[in-house]
Amino acid sequence: MEIEIISFGQITEFINHQKIEIDGIADTDTLKQYLEDRFPALKGTKYKLALNKNIVQQNTEITNQATIAIMPPFSGG
Repeated sequence: MEIEIISFGQITEFINHQKIEIDGIADTDTLKQYLEDRFPALKGTKYKLALNKNIVQQNTEITNQATIAIMPPFSGG
């Protein structure tokens, strides 16, 4: 399965915009673990995931050609 990774803020320092091929990852909880293993700096960072432009509040199924955004905490103004 191929997914697109988009990162924002300080996360772009260690995860660049890219398309990656992943196998055996069917949901966002498994993806978070995969990303933290692949990019150890992510473990010490607070972040949220968005799946196809929707912020993930709970474990969610990932489909082929999905777009995952990795975002640091943000606040309104």
